[in-house]
Amino acid sequence: MNLPLSDLGIPSGDTVIKLSTLLPLAVVFAHLVPRSIPGPFLAKFSDIWLGWVSSLGHRSDVVHELHKKYGPLVRLAPNHVSVADPDTLQVVYAHGNGSLKSDFYDAFVSIQSVLEFEPIARSYMVQLFQQWDRLYDSALKGNSGDDGEGGWYGRDGMLWFDCLPLQVAVSHKDAMGSYGSEHECEVIHIPAVQILNRRGEYSASMGVLPPHWRPYARLLPWYRQGSEAVENLAGIAVAAVAKRLTTPTDRVDLLSKLQEGRDDEGRPMGKEELTAEALTQLIAGSDTTSNSSCAISYYIALHPRVQEKLQKELDEASGTEDDGVFTYEQVKRLPYLEAVINEGLRVHSTSSLGLPRVAPEGGLTIKGVHFPQGTVLSVPTYTIHRDTQAWGEDADQFRPERWFERDHAAMQKAFNPFSYGPRACVGRNLASMELLIIISSIFRRYHFVLAEPDKPLDTREGFLRKPLECRVGIKRRGI
Repeated sequence: MNLPLSDLGIPSGDTVIKLSTLLPLAVVFAHLVPRSIPGPFLAKFSDIWLGWVSSLGHRSDVVHELHKKYGPLVRLAPNHVSVADPDTLQVVYAHGNGSLKSDFYDAFVSIQSVLEFEPIARSYMVQLFQQWDRLYDSALKGNSGDDGEGGWYGRDGMLWFDCLPLQVAVSHKDAMGSYGSEHECEVIHIPAVQILNRRGEYSASMGVLPPHWRPYARLLPWYRQGSEAVENLAGIAVAAVAKRLTTPTDRVDLLSKLQEGRDDEGRPMGKEELTAEALTQLIAGSDTTSNSSCAISYYIALHPRVQEKLQKELDEASGTEDDGVFTYEQVKRLPYLEAVINEGLRVHSTSSLGLPRVAPEGGLTIKGVHFPQGTVLSVPTYTIHRDTQAWGEDADQFRPERWFERDHAAMQKAFNPFSYGPRACVGRNLASMELLIIISSIFRRYHFVLAEPDKPLDTREGFLRKPLECRVGIKRRGI
């Protein structure tokens, strides 16, 4: 990937003007990190460089280029070092003596309880198929419409549309006003994809700034927009909790599992706690699965041979289900499907950032360098997913067959889609089940082609790496 000089730490004129609003706030930090660790010049003295790069939306790409230039150790801030080494995953993310996720989460993240969500996941797939079939039948007649992101149209016997997630509805102001009351909030449409993206970019760039800088950063126009996105996204969680408390249901979903949870003294969550957890699940659950599904679909459509091989395996595994949606039991052991999904998670890496961890008491020694207590360390998933020793010289390419050809232990050591250690993603079992059902059911029912097969998948990164556009054509398969 060719990156502008500003992304690599060489500011443009416009960048310098914008950075000048924060430079008076800059503080030269005490160097816990050895001065010999290479990196951008500004990163030696200030967190501004990392904050600015994060706001550009391509942090993982920039950090990856820096590792290619400097090697496995790169300074990202005065007290933050990125370590691009699969062996370091176990050192950085298995360490720490802070608070761990409690047993409370066992209520909804174990494999047994995850299976309770399968009927809901399959029912949503049925609804999706009904929608796509309706549009497909209309597209065959040459019709078009404005549903979804950018609308849809019929051409060459196919339905063409953008497979990014659709919009949801909520009014943050009215949701807050009805919070805990018996009155339903007014619902309005907001661009969910845009709100999620803006919120993630804002949080990722704000999170790397020192806390005492953040009130001043919020005065800048870009950060003000991000703050509004945070409020709108919070409104979705507030509205969901308010509706559930006023109109109880017996359906099994993440919110119902949160309501069943009890603390060590047997007390249920309060409204504020429920809302905070619902917001976390909204960001870390639906957003990550939708991004991954879109990216995996793109790569399958980009490689017709992979799609043909996958559909052959799916056809052989299919049963007599009337709704056309696979069960988890049918697809959980399909080797090529698993390889396709894993390869998509590797190449796209929805969570590409190196999540920061603080060196514990006594410090850590990594690749012969000692990092004292308090040093911030991270292992960039995007970069270790391209480690040629683990994945081969073609590590930049999407090729599911590598999962059958290369050393399995070496690949697993460098595979980090859900993070690692005691603070790894609590929803990984649910995400795995959803991806198996989604990808298998969609590609058994439809054949996909890309509208622009020569165009790379464009992404933008906040906390998560998100596809910006994925225009496809689909055709109902004769099954």
